[in-house]
Amino acid sequence: MSERFTVTYHVRGTAADIEARAQGIAVEQSVEMPLAAIRDEMVLSDIVGSVEDIRDLGNGVFAVGIGLATATVGQDAGQLLNMLFGNTSLHEDVILKDVALPESLTQLFGGPRHGIAGLRFRLKLHHRALTGSALKPQGLPAVDLATLAEHLTRGGLDFIKDDHGLADQSYSRFADRVSACAAAVARGVRSTGHPTRYIPSLTGNLDQMRARAALARDEGLDCAMLAPMICGFPAMQALVSEFPDLAFFAHPSMGGAARIAPELLIGKLFPLLGADSVIFPGYGGRFGYSRETCRDLAANARHAGDGMKPALPVPAGGMTLERTKEIIDFYGKDTMLLIGGNLLLAGENITEETERFTRAAGEFSL
Repeated sequence: MSERFTVTYHVRGTAADIEARAQGIAVEQSVEMPLAAIRDEMVLSDIVGSVEDIRDLGNGVFAVGIGLATATVGQDAGQLLNMLFGNTSLHEDVILKDVALPESLTQLFGGPRHGIAGLRFRLKLHHRALTGSALKPQGLPAVDLATLAEHLTRGGLDFIKDDHGLADQSYSRFADRVSACAAAVARGVRSTGHPTRYIPSLTGNLDQMRARAALARDEGLDCAMLAPMICGFPAMQALVSEFPDLAFFAHPSMGGAARIAPELLIGKLFPLLGADSVIFPGYGGRFGYSRETCRDLAANARHAGDGMKPALPVPAGGMTLERTKEIIDFYGKDTMLLIGGNLLLAGENITEETERFTRAAGEFSL
């Protein structure tokens, strides 16, 4: 039998029907046709999925392990996702929970190009949790977003990213925004001496994202953000390959639209495709991720296996300055704390509030 990787699904069912249901998933995720109609022995032996494990998790849920042929992935990140969940994502009784990939696939996709160590090296900062915020709200012109970026930079933040809603709208064209914000951050850096990084959000089709990544690079930027579930896995694969000097931050937008466990999708698959940092909804904010999910997601992102570099976890979504110690205690200092709207509430005092945030991150990382 050819090399395989094992995919784990959580399936709702009964003890009486789970074996047949598991076999159905194995066929659906490999050849999606009646096995009796297949005449080719190689397809039957090497390509058809196999049921490797069934475990009763209780409450009518079973963990089902399916072995799939590595050859079916080719060299395509989109096809990897298709093989993992494709047609089976259309069945409401199944959740894609995990995958164990062979070294051949982790080497193919490569993982983070820079990872935690690379991001820390750019900042010359190794002793504390990292800090960040987001430029918002969408609707502001580029000049106002740039003013906000400069205030945040003067507060000593490590990273300032576009809000994921900022794209190439008429009120704030990408080129105008990136040029204005890059210059504003540079002015702030000259004032503080701290090498704050601005992270523009890449949107559009692949050609547009390529052009925007090149524009960001030409502005002297070395970080960019994209949303893999919106731009697509193949586009992310292409951009990471074509812009090796950029550190990529992955945004989770649309990550909840499919029944894929976030600790797998955001914590494993996004880094596999080259995300140096993964943003995700932290527990206790305005989203419903549990402490366990967040812990496992962060651990997956920071896992350095098969030569892959660890990615930086970024819990976000309703974070507050008052939770700084709690978040660092929970995730550890190899984390970026991202506070957006709660910093913006400071209004004219945003620089001073940002300084409080960066000081707290340093104090509670000791």
